[in-house]
Amino acid sequence: MEKIKNHPSAKQLDSFDSYPCYYGSDLELVYTSEKSIFTLWAPSASKVRLNLYSSGEVGEAEEQLEMDMADDGTWRIELNRDLKGSFYTFQIEKDGNWLDETPGIWAKAVGVNGYRAAVIDWNETNPEGWESDRAPELKMYSDIILYELHHRDFSIDPDSGIENKGKFLALTETGTKTTEGEATGLDHLKELGVTHIHILPSFDFATVDETKLEENNYNWGYDPKNYNVPDGSYSSNPSDPVIRIREFKKMVQSLHQNGFRIVLDVVYNHTASTKHSNFNLTVPDYFYRQNPDGSYSDASGCGNETASEREMVRHYIIESVKFWANEYHIDGFRFDLMGIHDIETMNCLREELLKIDPTIFIYGEGWLAADSPLPPEKRAVKENVGQMEGIAVFNDEFRDGLKGSTFDEQEPGYASGNINGHFEPVKYGIVGGTQHPQVVYDGLLYCDAPYAGAPSQMINFVSCHDGYTLVDKLKLSVHGEQAADELVPIVKLVHTVLLTSQGIPFIRGGDEIMQDKQGEPNSFKSPDAVNQIDWAFKAKNRDVFDYIRGLIMLRKAHPAFRIPTVEGVQQYLHFMDTGDSGVIAYTLGEYANGDEWKEILVAYNGNRHQTEFNIPKQDWIVVCRDGRIDLDGQERMRGGNIQIMPSSALILYRE
Repeated sequence: MEKIKNHPSAKQLDSFDSYPCYYGSDLELVYTSEKSIFTLWAPSASKVRLNLYSSGEVGEAEEQLEMDMADDGTWRIELNRDLKGSFYTFQIEKDGNWLDETPGIWAKAVGVNGYRAAVIDWNETNPEGWESDRAPELKMYSDIILYELHHRDFSIDPDSGIENKGKFLALTETGTKTTEGEATGLDHLKELGVTHIHILPSFDFATVDETKLEENNYNWGYDPKNYNVPDGSYSSNPSDPVIRIREFKKMVQSLHQNGFRIVLDVVYNHTASTKHSNFNLTVPDYFYRQNPDGSYSDASGCGNETASEREMVRHYIIESVKFWANEYHIDGFRFDLMGIHDIETMNCLREELLKIDPTIFIYGEGWLAADSPLPPEKRAVKENVGQMEGIAVFNDEFRDGLKGSTFDEQEPGYASGNINGHFEPVKYGIVGGTQHPQVVYDGLLYCDAPYAGAPSQMINFVSCHDGYTLVDKLKLSVHGEQAADELVPIVKLVHTVLLTSQGIPFIRGGDEIMQDKQGEPNSFKSPDAVNQIDWAFKAKNRDVFDYIRGLIMLRKAHPAFRIPTVEGVQQYLHFMDTGDSGVIAYTLGEYANGDEWKEILVAYNGNRHQTEFNIPKQDWIVVCRDGRIDLDGQERMRGGNIQIMPSSALILYRE
């Protein structure tokens, strides 16, 4: 084993601001069959060494090589031989101590469990036809319909008919069915008709041991380890660094070929560990915010938060996202706890992605889990989304107004009979979180003004992986002797409001077949029995699935439900006076947003009883009534005082 030579100490750096920044594209590794050049940005290190291994998991280093100081805080070494198939780690010395080994923060290929980086030939990672892979066309953001899924949940059910259960490749299989003949997997998504598949974190995360997958350890994946590598637990062979990359690309290619765009859920706001994270083992403390007493701040609720306002942290986040967009053809990014990041970073990121593909979509959680040293006016929170053009946030007003408080499991929402106090939050979602003269902003739950600069900056949702499923929430908050029978009408009403509102609708995978999680509100590490989509629900609740599918068809066929501008919503959408009936009703017209229908009337009855209200005395064609959708419009209705069934919607139009 080669000995490490002495190296002169790096100059003392007074503060993080004095660290030199490096913007070269060669960080980590540049490989050819003739040579490999390793480059590490570690400005506070006094020495750095490279460890070479023949295995991605076990065995001592075959070589330990001293790296040389280079420009702008980097260390570099060039090895003139073919290292393909080798594994490596970096180690830095600081204050006289050698820190633990790390694959480097820029590692793009790793061995099992992500402890060692891998030297690979990237040409071997591309599936056949990858160069011609293209996402389906997207004309405008307001056309998006999001569907959130977790790789394991979506396919692990023994009755899914899917061969590659819990793997990236599950989304490459077609023709899969349940024993009752219902389409599952990819065919189910095509049948449903959504446009964008939002996959929960798929980078290399810490909690699932890739050498013990038979133990069925489960996690959502919000515990980042290596940001630029697909997670091995979703590949057919976690020990082969090339296979996980190729299979992820096959999944993307398959989704594109089948008419979907793909959104990656990214978690740059915190890391799984703090002291022993790759960040801290490379440039100690630099990547994290600290409190005045020097302790780590924790706006993530996970023990740390990253400091996106520092130049090289911002550079890292932007370059990492660009890598996923370029190398993996990702079409959108959902930012976990986006409020931890600063506005400038998010805007810079957006500008860089626009250069790659102007249709890439960015959205995130516009809040934090706890307070942060980052000043409120600099946070990428929902109230500041007007300063982040082209970036969207989740609409918690709509969520809690429609189904009831996320923080009080017993409280019903508008759709489940709680009419008082929930009108305006639902109307706020209907107008896509924008300024509208008929919304009373003082009546909102969490804010007192509109914050979206366009409807497409607002993600309307009622449930996601976090918290109770829609059905579990309704079971807890809808009481009375008839409550069980009312679940289906309420679920249909919720989705009607969701899919006819302006803004961008978001569906949690499984809600369309009334999947529950047996009352578990925080299933991030619960077993498959709790988390998996039970595909038997599809046949059981086929009526609900068909209804939601019909709503999606309606939305896609009629641009009146997809108005892209604030001015357009103000011009075309007018709320009706429904008195004290408890009904929310509005019209879209004339020929709203170029729609072929002259005028559309939409009404929602959140009461758990029948009521009546008055509509214009015109001849109307019925599209939706009493929990049924008829896109062909066979039924006619005359205006005036009309009855509307409990927990139901009415959609009419006139030509």
